[in-house]
Order: sequence, then structure tokens, then C-alpha cells
Amino acid sequence: MSPARKETFLEIEGRDVRVSSPDKVVFPEAGITKLELVEYYLAVAEGALRGAGGRPMVLKRFVKGIDAEPFFQKRVDENHPDYIDTATLHYASGRSAEEAVIRDAAGLAWVVNLGCLDLNPHPVRAEDLEHPDELRIDLDPMPGVDWSQIVDVAMVAREVLDDCALVGWPKTSGSRGLHILVRIAPQWDFRQVRLAAETLAREVENRAPGLATARWWKEERGESVFVDFNQNAKDRTVASAYSVRPLRDARVSTPLDWDEVRTRRPEEFTVHSVPARFAELGDPHVGIDDAVGTLDGLLALAKELGPAEKPPRAGDGSGRRVSTMPLIEVARTKTKPEALDALERWKGDNAALVGMLHPADIMIDGMRGSSSLWYRVRVNLQHVPEAERPEQGPLVADYDPWAGKVWPGRES
Repeated sequence: MSPARKETFLEIEGRDVRVSSPDKVVFPEAGITKLELVEYYLAVAEGALRGAGGRPMVLKRFVKGIDAEPFFQKRVDENHPDYIDTATLHYASGRSAEEAVIRDAAGLAWVVNLGCLDLNPHPVRAEDLEHPDELRIDLDPMPGVDWSQIVDVAMVAREVLDDCALVGWPKTSGSRGLHILVRIAPQWDFRQVRLAAETLAREVENRAPGLATARWWKEERGESVFVDFNQNAKDRTVASAYSVRPLRDARVSTPLDWDEVRTRRPEEFTVHSVPARFAELGDPHVGIDDAVGTLDGLLALAKELGPAEKPPRAGDGSGRRVSTMPLIEVARTKTKPEALDALERWKGDNAALVGMLHPADIMIDGMRGSSSLWYRVRVNLQHVPEAERPEQGPLVADYDPWAGKVWPGRES
């Protein structure tokens, strides 16, 4: 066996791009090395750049492999190559970040070399950071929901878009769900775009009650497909087209034609299979930039529907939301494996309750920290008789994601 190489260089459209540790295995079960991951992105570069090119992006870096938590890098390194553009984004917190903007295949290879598996661009172009040109519909299935239900909800979403003179472009999320992208003229700010997305979600729920939900609070959704409108908030990003997701089979977020949505499955699309599909069929989203629409229809519908129902608030002056569901918190952990382990320990201590729970009653939430995710485990006791519901007790695991962090108004 030849020794592992420390680096190699690829000539990409006249540029020399360094790939460090090219023989490092990134996906052990799929047998995919770092160099092969770069080569995948080069094979689908036209489609990947259609989704992420020209947009500022958060660098989601898996420097310790797919089984470790990534860290999120907003600020691009000062010594980035000259073929990487930048754009300075300003956030509601008052902070700003100069983020990377890629425009060509060399830029794709550069971000993958940093340990990025998926691409996470903002819904704006670098030339206009305050007016999104993309509305994003994220169909997120709750536990217990199968693909056919996701498809049914997608078709309802398509009908709503049609009624509002908008064109939706579907793609697998690369996990269990489905994304629908909508190009819009950059004439509305983030607040208006989010309102349009929320209105669409509410109308989908109205047309498909029980199948779809626009309820933001997870414990209220049941076994339905959540139409996640908040992905259109200013600080949010989603994995763009042809992104490789950190799953063991190296699954890819893949654009589809609408006539494929019902017959294909997310697990069919991987780093191994997508390049051949791309070479044979091209990119199903090739016309997306020519289908620019207006939000007038959705914003008119927002006025017709009226304000969305707001959750009740605590009466102690804190302004905190009060859940309408009987929730208990089980654990807070640094990693997802630790969260799953804590859940199993709780189940072992509460075996009599486990059989009463529905799949959607167990919630493991990835919570965004300062630079990485942490995990919260909760259980909804709505299907447990009231007399048998346990009180909130000490957490099985109690990780503090803010320990040692210092910011204005807080001492370490």
C-alpha cells in the first residue's frame, strides 16, 4: 500500500487548487476519499454553482469527519485565494461577518478542501444582501411520516404556488425531506419574504389538514410534514442543490423534475450515482433563473388570512412562550450520540411509558450554538394518561453550551 499523500494539486479552469490529505477517507462505509469528494463536485459544478454560486455562504466544516459535530465558520480566512470573493453581512445582533462567495469550480474545490461537505448559501446575491431572490420551502417530516405523505404535501405546495403565479423547483433535502425553491425578483426584504413563506405554509396546512402543518413549535405538529417557513429568516441557510450531506451513504440533495417526485426516493441519490445522472440528464433546475416571480400573490393572501395565531406567554413578565403540551426535558448534550444515549437511559427508567408514546412525541432538536450545534431531548406526554405523567426531574445529561462564553451583559 502506497503511503498517504499530504497534498495534491488540481488544475481547474486554469487555476491550481491545493487539496490537502487527498487520500483521507471521508465516508468510510461508502469508501469515499476527500479527493473523490472534490471530484464529485467538479462533475456537477454547473448545477452546484447554479444553487450556491454568487451567494455568501456559511462554511460548515467537518474537520473531524462525519461522525463529529461540524463547526460553522461565517468569517472567511484573510488568506483566502484571489478567486474567492467576499461579502459582508450584517446581523440583527449588531455583528457582521465577511463571508465567502464562490463563483466557479475552483471555488467549489476550495471550500470542499476546508472540510465542507454541503454548501450553505444565503438566499441573496452578493450584489444585494438585503433583498432575497429565492424563497425556500423546506418540507420537514416528523417521525412516523413516510415519503408518500411528503409528496402529497409537495403537490399541495405546488398548487398554492401556481395559484400565486410562482414556479417551484423541487429537490431532495439529502436527508428525509424535500425542498422547493422559488426564484423571486429582489424587491422585498427578509421580513416580507418570511411573511410570504409563512403564508404559503398556512395555506398548505389549510388545504391539507392533518398531512401538513405550519405550527412552529415542534410538540404541536404531530405526525405531519412541517412546512418550515423560518428557513427564510435573515440568518438562515439551507443545503443547496447537489450538496453532499453528512450521512453514511454520502447522500446528495438532488434536483428533480416534478414528474420524478412521486417515483424517486432520497436514498437513490449519492456521490456514487449523481454524477452519472447529471452527465446523462443534465440539471433539472437549468431553467430556474429564467422563472423569476413576484410575491404579490402571497402577500395579498397574507392580508386575506390575517395574522397567524400567537402562542400564549408566561404571566411572570418574562415574555416566555408557554407550551400547550405536557412536555418534559430529558437531556442537553454536546453531540447527537450523547443525546441518543441519554434518551435510551431515560427510556430504561420509564419503560412503562415508552409504549404509550407516538414517534413524534420524542423530540431530539439540534440547537444552534455560537459556532456549532448542541442537542436537546424532550418528550411530549400528551398520549400518557395525566395521572401517570412524571414530573420534570433532573436532566439525564446537562450540557451547558454557553459555559465559558462571554458576551455583553454576561460574565464568564
